[in-house]
Parts: sequence; C-alpha cells; structure tokens
Amino acid sequence: MSDRLLAELAQAADLSIDWIDAYGQPQSVTPEAQRNLLEALGYPAQSPEQMRESLNSLVQRQALPEDAALLLQDQGQPLALSLYPAHSPYRLTDEQGNVSEGRLDADGRLPAQALPGYYQLDIRDTRHRLAVAPAACMSVPELCGKPRIWGLTAQLYGLRRAGDGGLGDTLAVADLARHAANHGADAIALSPVHAQFSADLQSYGPYSPSSRLFFNTLYAAPVTLLGEQRVRHAIEVAGLHSEMSRLEALELIDWPAVAATRQRLLRQLYRDFCHDPGQLQARFEAFCTAGGDALQQHCCFEAIHAQRLREGASGDWRTWPQALRSPNLGAVTRFAVEHGDELRFHAFCQWLTAHGLETAQASASGAGMGIGLIADLAVGADCAGSQAWSRQDELLPHVTVGAPPDIINRQGQNWGVAAFSPQGLRQHGFRAYIEMLQANLAHAGGIRIDHVMGLQRLWVIPQGAESQHGAYLRYPLDDLLRLLSLESHRHRALVIGEDLGTVPEGLRDKLAARNILGTRVLLFEQDDLGFVPAARWPADALATTTTHDLPTIKGWLAGRDLEWRVRAGQRDAELLEGDHAERAGERVALRQLLERQGMVSGGDDDACLQACIEQVGRTPAPLALLPLEDACGLEQQPNLPGPGDIHPNWRRRYPLAVGELLEQPATSARLAALDGARRETEDD
Repeated sequence: MSDRLLAELAQAADLSIDWIDAYGQPQSVTPEAQRNLLEALGYPAQSPEQMRESLNSLVQRQALPEDAALLLQDQGQPLALSLYPAHSPYRLTDEQGNVSEGRLDADGRLPAQALPGYYQLDIRDTRHRLAVAPAACMSVPELCGKPRIWGLTAQLYGLRRAGDGGLGDTLAVADLARHAANHGADAIALSPVHAQFSADLQSYGPYSPSSRLFFNTLYAAPVTLLGEQRVRHAIEVAGLHSEMSRLEALELIDWPAVAATRQRLLRQLYRDFCHDPGQLQARFEAFCTAGGDALQQHCCFEAIHAQRLREGASGDWRTWPQALRSPNLGAVTRFAVEHGDELRFHAFCQWLTAHGLETAQASASGAGMGIGLIADLAVGADCAGSQAWSRQDELLPHVTVGAPPDIINRQGQNWGVAAFSPQGLRQHGFRAYIEMLQANLAHAGGIRIDHVMGLQRLWVIPQGAESQHGAYLRYPLDDLLRLLSLESHRHRALVIGEDLGTVPEGLRDKLAARNILGTRVLLFEQDDLGFVPAARWPADALATTTTHDLPTIKGWLAGRDLEWRVRAGQRDAELLEGDHAERAGERVALRQLLERQGMVSGGDDDACLQACIEQVGRTPAPLALLPLEDACGLEQQPNLPGPGDIHPNWRRRYPLAVGELLEQPATSARLAALDGARRETEDD
C-alpha cells in the first residue's frame, strides 16, 4: 500500500520511476530514492499520511486555474475553453494594443488566430494571458533564403585582439563576424555569455552560471559605447596598462587576475561616467527601465553576494539570513536603497555588455550573415546563484541536474545546476522560461539549447546525494516547444538542440517537426560499416566536425585526448597502449571513407583534416558548423569533461588576433573548402 501510494505521488509530481538506461535495460527508482526526491521537491513523503496530504495538495493545485497561468493556442487552430459555455463573448488585445471581439463557438472554443504572439484574453469577468504559437521555428531557408549554410563556433573567452587585456570580448566577436562573413559564413556560434558570480574570481565555467538571464560582464568591450578616449583615460587612472599587457601575452587565461583587472577598469569607467555621463545618460536610464525588476534583482544579488564574501560568510543565498533569502523581502528592498550606487554599477556593466553583443550582431548582419550570432543556452544555472534566488517559485533549489550512470560515466554525473520546476512553470505562466529565451535571443540570430532533452526530462538528484540516486523529472514538452517556436518567430531566430547522448524515444521526431535542428558530430557518425558517408547524414540536424567537449580533428588523429585522460587521472595508464591501437583502427576507417568519397588519398593529418571539413560540408545538413579549433588546425580541445582540474578547461586562447586568424593561408584554404562543399550541396 505504502509503495503504491508513493508511486502515485511520484507520478503526480512528474517523476518517472521507471526508465531505460544507456544499455537499453529497464531500471526502477527505489522507494527510498523516491522519498528523498519527493522531499527535495517539496512534497513530504515519510509516512502514508504525509503522502496523502502531499498528493491532495498536488491534485488541488493542478485542478485550480492560476491567475498567472498561460493559455497556449496553436496558430490557425481553435482552442477549447472548458470553463466557459458556448457563445460566451470575448475580447482579445494583442501586444500592440489592437483589440478584437467575438464569441466562442458552439463547442466553447476560442476561434483560430491568424497571427502568432502574446495576447490578453478577457472572457466575462476573467482575464487570461494567451500565447498563440506558430507550428514550427524559423528554418534556415526562411532566414537566409538558401537551403544550406555554414558558420564557425568560437570560444568567446579565447578570442584575441590588440589591447584586450587577456580575455576575449564582444569587440573581438564583431571582428570575427566580419572576417568570417568575408569567407562566406552565415553564422558564429558562441560559447555561453551567461552571468557569473562577479565577486568570486575563481568562478568561470561557462556552463555553471549564476544566471541565464544576464551576461558575464567580463566580456564587455566598453570602447564600443564609451569610446577609446574614455577607456584609455580609465586604464591610465587605474594604473592597469602593464598588468593588462602581461595578461594579454599569456598563452592560457589567468581568470582570477583578468577578472580583478577588468573589474577595476569597469569601476573606474563607472566613476568617470557618473561624473560626466554626457548624452549617454538617457540611454543608460532607458536600459535600466527596460530591465525592470529582473535587472534590479540581479544587481541586488550581485551586491549582497559580494558583501557576504567580504564578511567571510557563504555566498550561497540558501545560507543567508532569512531576511535576505528572497528578493521580495523588506530587508532586501532596504539593502537595495542603501546600496543603490552599487546596484547601478552592476547595471552599468550589464549595459556595456548588452551593447557590445548588440553591436556584434549588427556587425554580423551588416557583413551579410543570414543568421549572425548563435547564443548558447546552458542547461541550468547554479543553485546558489542569482537566477535561483530571484525565481524560487519556478526553480528547484534543493535538487541538482545531472545524468544517470552510462557507458562512459559509470557513477553518473552531477552538473550542480538548478532545474526548472514543472509545476512552478505552469502556475506562473512559464514566466521564467519565456524571459530566459527572450534574454538570450535579444542580441542573436539563433540559439543552441544545451542538452535539449531537458525540454522533455531532466535527471534530478537530491542536494548532496550521489547521481545514481536520482530520477527523471518530466516537463511539459509540447508547451515548451510551442513557446520556443513563438520566440523563434518574434526574434527571427534559428533554433538548435544539442541532442547528443541518451535521447528519449520520439523526441528527435518532435524536434524535427518544429524545425529545431539536432546535432551530428563527425566522430560519432558511425555504424556497423564504419563512418557514415556524407550523403547519409540527416537533413534535420546541423553537422560539425567536433564540439568543445571532444578532441579536435587533429587532436583525435594524434590521440591527444587519450593522453590527456591518463594525465588527468580519468584513465589507467596501462590501458593507453590499447586505446591508441583502437584509435589507429578508427583512423584507418575514417581515411577509407574519405578516400572512397574522393576527398583524400594518403597525405598527412592536414590533408585528412581538410577532407573531414569537406565531409561535413557535403552533408545535407541545413547548417554546417566548423569550430575555430579545426579551422585553425589546432590539436588541443577547449574542455576535457570529467573529474579533476589538471586539464586547462576553458582557459585556452586562440594563437592569433581575430584579424589574422582566418587570414592564414591554411585556415583560408579550409574555409574555402567548406564554402565550396556547401555550394555543391545546393545544386544536389
């Protein structure tokens, strides 16, 4: 009886207690793990009485309509409204304030709407929010006027330009976009630009941000908004020139030193701006007004977090005094007033960064790119961060996201980031999800959704537990896809889903139906006969040579990743010889495929790399993305997933400034090969 009641509660709480593992074997979540997860999700389950009470609460909550709930309607289709009788009068107001009136039909349905968008729907004395979603996201042909395009992927932090002070910035992105467009590229896919903890100089992993609603202000290029004279003056007054030169000359990024230096520069620029804002004052005020409560709350979090760290206390908001644990409490409001100048400083930094990204996207479009920047949306934000603090009703602060045990990670994975609450999303009209999409598409022509499987389910783990004691949490996939399609149209943006790993059955079909491109990687495109010929790659996914978590092509050919895993303690040294032997067989198989397709005959690793690039270019994929690492023929990869910190993850810089990088003869030849291969596929 107790286990049945527990399973019923788990089902109501959107937990899947039965699942299929990476080996295709059925698995079940133990009753103990179910209880721990339910408790972490906020549903007491230690006794039958608690379980019944939690279940009743869930059922009642789902049955009652919430004032903030959102109605979703498919464009061109009527919407059933069971709460109202047939022929009830309604009033519909669109985002521009245009009003239309009518009556529900004989079945109590709202008539089909011709235009997608957000509406206010008034029926009798009740007001609803309504989202009318198009059938699919915008496609490459719709956005670019041609069926197949290509672009580059770049680790933003690794870009170089003269005077950058040791870290890539938005001005380097703009330079890269212009140079890439000259070679025929239509897109630049960037590593995440999400906000970090600015007071924690050791925090820089791009996939564990504080918030996915705002930006990492270290990437700001103040010169694009404030001008060279102001920036030079601030560097001189702050005495930063020699340190910036030292950092700029390093092969690897010294994140703590770079962060300290850039923050000193930003503070000096802010002091100068406050003293003499000039004509920019109105623009800054407009930015703050447009940012609204969300910007105010993020800046307040940054200020409180910094003060806590200065006091030697924890920066994790879940350990703060109770009066500071929510942005809506009076003590937080008083703090914001008392520290108003500090909050404005953080808003100033967000303003500079947002303007830099806007400028980079304008540069990409102006250079002829059909897409421009593609933003990277991390799967979650740190449980201790700004987004989790400000959106507690819609995120789950006591569980973390990860992955169950699989072939590579026998103990599973714990990524340490927070998950959305399915119940909270529904009850608050998907506010946190919508604002996150809008924030990331504000200055981009596309978005890549990391671990897109998270739109359907996420492996969640109770805080402090081992990853194997987690379970899959279900999400309202169809509604999330509707809103994604709507935002794609509102921003005229391409949508990409990173669907590598264990993918639920049927998900790829749903993504394809919505024009959401999957992801196919050359090194993974193998079957029983070996590497898959270009013509047999899917036409509903992007094609790429590698990713930031995988070896570069030249690194793979040389086995650099195998050696790094041993150095990082992730693989026993005595297995290395066998690993190299297995890799040698894979290299032979790859070369055989390339030779059969007439792309390479013998030759060295450079010839093989160029053939791999052509292979990706000749696929029917609407978008082919070439990482800068492969464009430049580099051997080292940006990130080595797994335990340990021996590998310099997220610290590598590209060898040359952006203006020179793509103009090297070998690099230009590789880009020309990709561009030519893409043009050939247009004629097929």
